[in-house]
Amino acid sequence: MKNFRFKNIVVVASISFTTTFLAAQENKFEQLGTLLPTPNDTRSASGAPGHAYWQNKADYVIDVHLDDVKQYISGKETITYHNQSPDALSYLWLQLDQNNIAPDADSYSTSTSKLDTRVSASSLARFNHPTNRGYVIEKIMTMTGVALPYTINKTMMRVDLPVAIAPGGSYSFKVEWNYNINDRLKEGGRSGYEYFSADSNYLYAIAQFYPRMCVYDDIYGWQNKQFLGSGEFTVPFGDYEVHITVPGDHAIAATGTLQNPKDVLTKEQQDRLLKAHSSYTEPVMIITPEEALAKESLRAKDEKTWIFKASNVRDFAWASSRKFIWDAMAVKQSASPDVMAMSMYPKEGNPLWEHYSTKVVAHTLKWYSHYTFDYPYPVAWSIHTDRIGMEYPMICFNGGRPQADGTYSDGTKYGMISVIIHEVGHNYFPMIVNSDERQWTWMDEGLNTFLQFLAEQQWQRDYPSGRGAPYKIVDYMKSDQKMLEPIMSNSENIKQLGSNAYAKTATGLNILRETVIGRDLFDKAFKEYANRWKFKHPSPADFFRTMEDASAVDLDWFWRGWFFGTEPCDLELSDIKWQRADMPQDSTLLTSEERFLSDNPQGLTSIRNRESIKQTQDEIDTTIRDKYSDVDAQKAAKDNYDTYVKNLSPEEKALVEKGQNYYTLTFKNKGGLLMPVIVKFVFEDGTEQVQRIPAEIWRRDNGEVSKVFITDKVVKQFILDPYLETADIDRSNNSFPSEQQMTRFELFQQQGGRGRTSPGRS
Repeated sequence: MKNFRFKNIVVVASISFTTTFLAAQENKFEQLGTLLPTPNDTRSASGAPGHAYWQNKADYVIDVHLDDVKQYISGKETITYHNQSPDALSYLWLQLDQNNIAPDADSYSTSTSKLDTRVSASSLARFNHPTNRGYVIEKIMTMTGVALPYTINKTMMRVDLPVAIAPGGSYSFKVEWNYNINDRLKEGGRSGYEYFSADSNYLYAIAQFYPRMCVYDDIYGWQNKQFLGSGEFTVPFGDYEVHITVPGDHAIAATGTLQNPKDVLTKEQQDRLLKAHSSYTEPVMIITPEEALAKESLRAKDEKTWIFKASNVRDFAWASSRKFIWDAMAVKQSASPDVMAMSMYPKEGNPLWEHYSTKVVAHTLKWYSHYTFDYPYPVAWSIHTDRIGMEYPMICFNGGRPQADGTYSDGTKYGMISVIIHEVGHNYFPMIVNSDERQWTWMDEGLNTFLQFLAEQQWQRDYPSGRGAPYKIVDYMKSDQKMLEPIMSNSENIKQLGSNAYAKTATGLNILRETVIGRDLFDKAFKEYANRWKFKHPSPADFFRTMEDASAVDLDWFWRGWFFGTEPCDLELSDIKWQRADMPQDSTLLTSEERFLSDNPQGLTSIRNRESIKQTQDEIDTTIRDKYSDVDAQKAAKDNYDTYVKNLSPEEKALVEKGQNYYTLTFKNKGGLLMPVIVKFVFEDGTEQVQRIPAEIWRRDNGEVSKVFITDKVVKQFILDPYLETADIDRSNNSFPSEQQMTRFELFQQQGGRGRTSPGRS
């Protein structure tokens, strides 16, 4: 192209790089290559299941009895394991999750601890673990009653088979067990009981209550890593029939569909439940607050057995109490049967739970389905417990309790709504898109937290979401590198699990959706991943590859930086040069203001002075000005300009007549993490324009790049990352002229003074 002479510069191209690429420099646009497993017949290069994909299945028939006097569980189960792998299996591995709180558990022996100089009795008590926790395995035997040899290794149990299960074969065996239920509030744990001293009643939230199969897959073989508390559960799909025997005045919520309502519900409760199936706007009370209150002072002498069935689920959980209030409503879906959104809660949850819980469940199903697939199960339960959030197929346990007088803060309300969205949302990830939680927490928690953020924003405009917005991850990204691990780390090895697996993953997906890929392409790609892998076992590579395959956007640089690395984003707007094509190089026709701005970029003081100083002294007393600049200089400049224009080609004259502004902006990548470059131009007339440059601008130099921007109007200010899209950890170097950064308190005020703390969640 022809060169055009500008003031102070010759521009040959619209983009230049300040340094050449050095062979020794790390190229952050290098493809992931060996960081991902090689595609094969089971997992294709596109990220979809391969033509030879397989997964095993485990079916259960379980009889379990709850002792409400001793807080004790006893059970019997028949497991039928279907070997759909190409391998013969001579032994099976089962998970014994209750052993995580046994006296000799590795979760205790491997946890670090220390005492302060001054300690209380309560702080000492947490070091004394109950001695009667964990499974008692009574029998393991064949269907004909012959004992099977087995070995217990902490939270895992190996069962040796008389004959290996051939590919395509199946094997059934029986297990009998019991255990003492833990006090969830005092001892911790993902399930257990809560005792209400005011009325001497218990609320049981029961999960991990039965020995259950590990996953055997094409990636790890048996996923039998020990359960230490953080890495959750990796479980195969199967069909369940579960018989739960409890006191006759208890109500039960559980995974699956109730098979015998006539045996356990009154005629009036059955009618109410039928009515709820056609109520789409307001929940219907199945057990009223008055009925639940009346049962609190009674103790049934009889027992009832509730029977539930569930198909193609990866687990089973249930809740039981005589304190339960129960409400329900129906949720329509686009192309699938209606779903029942239901809640059970004690009176201690009201008025908050009666007002919100079931409607939040319905809202969650609506929006998660919008971004993934129609909810495939018949029911979704929300159960109120205190200080816990935990998820299982079709049922979850959620905190958020008002004060004793029924009052509650915004923090309690929003915390409750958020934890319900989060835990109900887990039905999609990992209950249906069944990732390996023992290895990769982010694949269920991070993806779910991202969808939680989207659903929260659909609930209320400017909902005070705790995670998802890029600026909320800044403090974590600024942490000492010694305290950080990549997202791609084993669940048990992460120091800050919530910030890493939940928040950083959700933020990264939000950045991809809003800034890197764009909403439309991202949403289609994310939906493609969800549908490819529903009712299957995806790996991280399957997610990475599908998102690229379905969007046609190369994201290896993003996965490498955000998921495999710990570097933060810190982009700096380090230099600005301004040229125009309408003046000869030695022209003095520029006004005094233009001369100043061309040689001296506008600082904050200059901008403010232009508004606050009505007249400068040389404007008041023009005699102090250089006389030559008023007359002779103007004439000389005009003659010079006329000569300059006369010698221009027609193409150059057209460019000069436009009078455009050419700004060379230089950006430095100080943090190391690559991000798109987003720049807002604020013009002198008050209008604005945003330029978005893909991250590929850094592909030949990961550290510093320059780019020329052409504008018709003079720019008053440049702002880098104006909408806080990239989690930039230092915004003091993002503006020119620089602008004062908002303090935390100012940000808090701008958000309406809303703040909240959420109950624990998983």
